[in-house]
Formats: sequence, C-alpha cells, structure tokens
Amino acid sequence: MIISKIAKVFVYLNKTINIKTTKTIAMMITEDEITKIFCMADDFCKIYDKFIMINGLGPKRDRRKREYHRASKMSDSEVITIMILFHFSGYKCLKHFYVRYVLVHMRHLFPTPVSYNRFTELERRVIVPFILFLKKCLMGGCTGISFVDSTALRVCRNQRIHLHKVFKGLAQRGQCSMGWFYGFKLHLVCNERGELLSFMLTPGNVDDRDPLRNSSFLENISGKLVGDKGYISKGLFEKLFIDGIQLLTKLRSNMKGALMTVADKILVRKRAIIESVNDELKNMAQIEHSRHRSVANFTVNLIAGLSAYCFFPKKPMIALDRCNTIDTYNQLTLF
Repeated sequence: MIISKIAKVFVYLNKTINIKTTKTIAMMITEDEITKIFCMADDFCKIYDKFIMINGLGPKRDRRKREYHRASKMSDSEVITIMILFHFSGYKCLKHFYVRYVLVHMRHLFPTPVSYNRFTELERRVIVPFILFLKKCLMGGCTGISFVDSTALRVCRNQRIHLHKVFKGLAQRGQCSMGWFYGFKLHLVCNERGELLSFMLTPGNVDDRDPLRNSSFLENISGKLVGDKGYISKGLFEKLFIDGIQLLTKLRSNMKGALMTVADKILVRKRAIIESVNDELKNMAQIEHSRHRSVANFTVNLIAGLSAYCFFPKKPMIALDRCNTIDTYNQLTLF
C-alpha cells in the first residue's frame, strides 16, 4: 500500500512538472504573433488555391480509387502554422508537441484538430505551398552586402550508412570542416541583418561553388558577396562580376596578395555572421536530426525550420554605419 501511494505521488508530481515545463517552453511566442503567422499563411494559401484552380494544376483523381467527398477539418494554413510553432517550442519530437501541447493548450487557436497520424498525412499536402510561402513572403531584402555559406545536414551516423534506406539514392557522402558525413548540404545567403535571402538543398558531394553558378540561387542578390576560401575560383569571380556581384574571399597561403579596401577586409572578417545563422538553424530551429522516416516529412521539417527562423525576434547582425561616399555606399564603383 505504501509503495503504491508513493508511486501515485511521483506520477502526480511528474505530470504537474511536465505541464509547467510545456507551458514555459512552448510560450516563447505570444498569441498575437501566432495570429500574425496564421494570417500571413492563410492569405497566401487562398491566393495559391485560386491560382491552382484557375490554371487547372490540381491533382488528378484516380478513377480506380474511391473518392472521399468530406474535406479535411484542418486547413493548410493551420498545418503550416503548427509546423512553424513546433520549431519555436523547444520540443525535440513533433508528436510530443502536437499531442501534449497543441491538443491540450491550443484548442482555442485550432478548434478543429485532427489526430497525429492524420496530421502527418496533411504535411505532405502543404510541401509546395509551404516552399512558395517561404520564398515569396518570408525572405529578406538585399542590402548590397551578402554572406554565403553551406552547412551539412546529416541524416544518419557514418557507421549506419550501409543500413540507411530512407534517403537511399538521394543523400551522398560529403566532406566539410567537421569531417565526412552522409546527407545533404544546405546553401544559404543572408545579409548583414541576419535575414535569409536565398537557400538551396543539394546532395552532400556537391561543390560549394556550384549553386553560385545557378542564376536562380542569386536571382535577387547584388553588390558584395562574402564567402570563405572554398568559394575561390577565377572563372566564378568573373562570371559573378559580370552579373553585378563582387565575390570577396580570404586568400590561401600559396596565393599572391590582392588589393582590397579596408571596408572589404572588415567584411571578410565579419563572415562569421552566417556561421551564427547556421548554428541557430541547427540548435534552435532543429533542422538537422536523424529521425526522419520519409523524404516528404524531411522537406517539411526543413522548410518549417527556415520559416521559423525568419520570425525570430533577434537574429545575428552586424552594425554598419553607411555614408554616401562612392567607396562605401556604391558596392561596385566600376558600374
């Protein structure tokens, strides 16, 4: 009897502690911000659905399968909002966040929830609008000073590469500053305010300079682009310079010195800002883990992490004092 009473007390204390911790962890964002995120996503989803309907781009029904007339209770904008909130919450597991917090403490914000299994099915439906929502609504603006870098997204440990099946044929072995890995590379471009300007996902064996040769990756980028030594290439520098982008990198030990202004040397030293962005994406937004069971959910998790970072109130930034002189204000004086 005594042991059973003690066990009941421990269970009660554990439940109360879990409720308190979930309330404190998951309320890092106010309800006003949640409403703002939902309104932005809902307005975009309405425009997206209207465009799909007008152009006849919707999915075609397979007549061999039964057609279900009942629409989903949860809208696409609600799914997008919940996925963004998950990366704000501090939870490591999406199931725990959805079951223990959304279904318990956020019923007034999401009045028609679905089961967790159904929610994971709805994630796949929002992949395309989620990517477009991030690209069209959440990206920052180019200020003339940009930083580029790539970070590794490991999908499993190196000891389990031969047993891994989820990303077989997609993920590749690659090498970064931290050693060899198996997975993908996330290429990012940000400005001095820490805002994301562009992103691209490639297999792990792709060279860091290849995305810069893609015009869509640097579509809205102009001015100075600061990178590390891995972006050194004479042909790439000339190509970007013709497109209105000046590539700035440090020099290797066996290279001759190049003429650089004091402002350019300072920008090269401040390249660590994008390393801080990568650190927040991995440790706070949790875009990297090895628990994925499908490519679709991996894509949604990555896009949701990038979207959540765009809503962070504080981002890594560099305080720059701009003046209207030719050398500091105009990024490319030759043009």
